[in-house]
Amino acid sequence: MQQTYQMPPQALVDLVDAPYTPSVKTGPNQEWLLIIESRSLPSVEELAQPELRLAGLRFNPQTNASGRKWYYSALKLKKISSGDVLPISGLPENARMTNIRWSPDGKHISFIATETAGQSLWIAGVENRQAKKLVDSGLNTIYGTAYRWLAGSEALICKVVPEDRGAAPEKSLVPAGPVIQESSGRKAPARTYQDLLQNNYDKDLFEYYLDAQILHVGLDGEQKIIGSNGMIRKAEPSPDGRFLLVEKIHRPFSYLVPVSRFPHTVEIWHMDGSAAASLADIPLAEEIPIGFGAVRTGPRNYAWRADAPATVYWTEAQDGGDPRQEADVRDQIYTLPAPFSGSPQPLAALGMRYYKVQWSSDELALAYEWWWKNRTFRIWRIRPGANDAAPELLFDYSWQDRYNDPGSPLMKMTPAGKSVLVTSADGKSIFLAGDGASPEGDRPFLDQFNLNEKESNRLWRSEAPYYEKSVKILDQEKQVLLTRRESKTEPPNYFLRKIGEEELTQVTDFQHPTPQLKNVQKEQIRYDREDGVRLTGTLYLPAGYKAEDGALPTLLWAYPQEYKSADAAGQVSDSPYRFVRVGWWSPVIWVAMGYAVLDDPTMPIIGEGDDEPNDTYVPQLVSSAKAAVDELKKRGVAEDGRIAIAGHSYGAFMAANLLAHSDIFAAGIARSGAYNRSLTPFGFQAEERTFWEAPEVYFQMSPFMHAEKVNEPILLIHGEVDNNSGTFPIQSKRFYHAIKGLGGTARLVMLPNESHGYRARESVMHMFWEMNHWLDKYVSNAVQAGAIEEGEPSSME
Repeated sequence: MQQTYQMPPQALVDLVDAPYTPSVKTGPNQEWLLIIESRSLPSVEELAQPELRLAGLRFNPQTNASGRKWYYSALKLKKISSGDVLPISGLPENARMTNIRWSPDGKHISFIATETAGQSLWIAGVENRQAKKLVDSGLNTIYGTAYRWLAGSEALICKVVPEDRGAAPEKSLVPAGPVIQESSGRKAPARTYQDLLQNNYDKDLFEYYLDAQILHVGLDGEQKIIGSNGMIRKAEPSPDGRFLLVEKIHRPFSYLVPVSRFPHTVEIWHMDGSAAASLADIPLAEEIPIGFGAVRTGPRNYAWRADAPATVYWTEAQDGGDPRQEADVRDQIYTLPAPFSGSPQPLAALGMRYYKVQWSSDELALAYEWWWKNRTFRIWRIRPGANDAAPELLFDYSWQDRYNDPGSPLMKMTPAGKSVLVTSADGKSIFLAGDGASPEGDRPFLDQFNLNEKESNRLWRSEAPYYEKSVKILDQEKQVLLTRRESKTEPPNYFLRKIGEEELTQVTDFQHPTPQLKNVQKEQIRYDREDGVRLTGTLYLPAGYKAEDGALPTLLWAYPQEYKSADAAGQVSDSPYRFVRVGWWSPVIWVAMGYAVLDDPTMPIIGEGDDEPNDTYVPQLVSSAKAAVDELKKRGVAEDGRIAIAGHSYGAFMAANLLAHSDIFAAGIARSGAYNRSLTPFGFQAEERTFWEAPEVYFQMSPFMHAEKVNEPILLIHGEVDNNSGTFPIQSKRFYHAIKGLGGTARLVMLPNESHGYRARESVMHMFWEMNHWLDKYVSNAVQAGAIEEGEPSSME
């Protein structure tokens, strides 16, 4: 059945079209805020522009730009001290801006503008607030680094299309031969990647479009090419501006894995393009072991040490990259300073998998490691200038244990444009900002952590009835913070806060984007699952609702999570004081249609010790859903026969399973989900085991295998070109066919040109039209069987 795009009720239209609250980037000199305004949803015409899908990438061949970006439309500067707002003039007409950055010295703002002919590089001066184009329509940002500022902030480097690239390869109408793949008897497991190369023509296109050169461009517009062209995925200037760390992709390519696993060389160039060092030629990685924490063998993760003039560092697995192998040391971090001719220097040996390093000085860096099986993070203090100094363990915790999360270090930009740790004046402390999860909800904090004593001193913590986060320390001596504060009814805005004082100075004044819903009722509720696990959800009710009004049609929107302990699963997440932002991405939008909405009711799937969470996925899922519904009925908010379950992606998978294995809900909505786990045989979500290792788990968790039990109406929505791993569009098509063939009630809606997350305004509006009709018919005021009203969707063939 062909259906034209439809519009939902005006109340939903107004919420979808509501303006976005601007985003903010603080300047490195702590004097200015850059206020960035977002574009509204693009049209389906914009989404239907030419797109190639190769090696896991999607890009527009006309503009040489990676596809489906979120664009920004306007820039303003705001003086933190005075509050003055100063617009930037000369921006491109109908601007579609991306990659917006401050220069390291805080005197300029840079961005990429996407135009019909291609992408151009722009800068705007803070002093004159005038934008100008530096590079005209030749950028190549299909993959990897788009552009970078150089030390001194007087020039940038960017990737451009080679002038002599010529015309794109043409596809022969007559194939030269078959496409062949061959296994040599070694394991090569891979998850279900999308948009992979299919044939030799794809390989030629991929090589053609990723071809790029490095361009050096000064603020005065003077340009010069650096080095040779190639499939350059990374070009990172050293902090002292003398070298470039360059990674180039090369053949052989793969039909099995995406570009991130393709072979590539790692080189260091002088700034004139001549070779300084050849560090590695990293081979194709088709045979990375299965499992979280599995990595390629050999060196990986090359980068510059942020606090040194020109020292490169990287990591090498010591366990064959296989998390199932026993090993005392999993990863070794190495460094190599200029002139890059000596032997690599070992920096730290890690007993778990490398995550990242945060730099400060020869006396201080933080090395992070993680391990999936026990959900553990460890953070070590290392002394890069003293190879014989033993690492000191600072933190050892489960990332699922939110109550004991120490927070994340505050960072700052150096004059070279690199990010380093913020330290106290004496260098003995760092500053940790965290969510401050607690039984009362999230209460963000700022701590000063003494590295020698390994003790935290709490400087500040958010207080009810606000949710407030520290953004930056503007003045350490005077203890002045820039914070972002919001409440249930007040949108997020930026404030100056002096630690220890009550009075705040408001910096921004962003208005409520949806004042028609300002008085929506919000409550963070707690209730128990039958096994004693404590659960949480956020309940939204229409403005003016009173208990005596009785039960409302109700929507539950959820997304299951796996845990290794019941204690972690029962912890409260989010805050009761967050602003009620009602947009098209939020299920709270249904409050406008008179629904009670329980958003993010926790659906923990727990496997303690050696037990795997998914071994009992279905009973735990049903138990969590029943507990949530029982709580809503106890409150008088909901009633049997008028409750729907819905979700997106893994939440869609959840909704289908609940309809198959329970009779709790009257109807369901499943968007962009996966329903047959045998189509993701090498693992999915948090499941590491393959289909052949745990076939009964794959079978039991697949609603497709239990389609005969889906005896409630289900609306299936999916983007026709979904590129998310595992959620191929065929998942929804086959599930719909199964339900229809078995006599169930279902509707399948395939959105043209849409990927995993929907973008076009027409698609979003039609999605809400479909959902609104479905909920009206099967939840709010159920229609008699066979009664199809005018304008209502009919069954699909």
